[in-house]
Amino acid sequence: MIEDRPLPAAAHAPHVPLTDYYQTEQERRAYLRRIFDNTAVDYDRIESLLALGTGSRYRRLALIRGGLKAGMKVLDVGVGTGLVAAQACHLTGDAALVTGVDPSPGMMAASKLPAAMVLVEGRAESLPFPDNHFDFLSMGYALRHISDLAVAFAEFERVLKPGGRCCILEITQAQSRIGRWLLKNYMRGVIPLLARVVSKHKESETIWRYYWDSIEACVPPEQVIATLRAAGLKQVNRYVEVGVFSEYQAVKTLGSNTN
Repeated sequence: MIEDRPLPAAAHAPHVPLTDYYQTEQERRAYLRRIFDNTAVDYDRIESLLALGTGSRYRRLALIRGGLKAGMKVLDVGVGTGLVAAQACHLTGDAALVTGVDPSPGMMAASKLPAAMVLVEGRAESLPFPDNHFDFLSMGYALRHISDLAVAFAEFERVLKPGGRCCILEITQAQSRIGRWLLKNYMRGVIPLLARVVSKHKESETIWRYYWDSIEACVPPEQVIATLRAAGLKQVNRYVEVGVFSEYQAVKTLGSNTN
């Protein structure tokens, strides 16, 4: 399904503060870094349960739909343990073409990525790369952890080469009431319970509850699309799989330089 219709205003914060976990923006950043660092050892195992073993194939196909091709120079923002980046390495044909950036050194340390791939500590809102540098930019399920979408998307536009493509993967709310109920109970009930059984760190159960709470509170897809457009990106679309897996696709125009 492709959406392209009149849109609301651009967004800054991806969701309201989730005060069950933190109180201020400064606390939010510290909280996320700590909990991702602490639970990195469990992340891939639990994610495999969440995706029912289909995650790798879905990520690969999403990157192909986003326009990733062999030989492209790729930046994966919010690389985490490298689940999206691993597929990018395969599709580009050369892991040295792929760079990952993440604010959590613990998550990157837990990755099993090729040695040729570059990993850099950094934030989406201040990418440590020059202008017009990458052919393709991906981000997998990290949109809700950004502090300011408008600032981050402007950075995405800046580091992409003219003609470069952007593909953002995210889980969004189901449209139907029963779909929302099923997804909430699976992600906030079943997955944290499984995490309690299989995890090595006590906070692994908490992070998956937080994961759902941030999905539930996240700005709607229409505002994400509006914010990508406000950053200067073009051909902005949203492709949806099984009603909840959103792929935001965009292109930096050939006439663009830097913001």
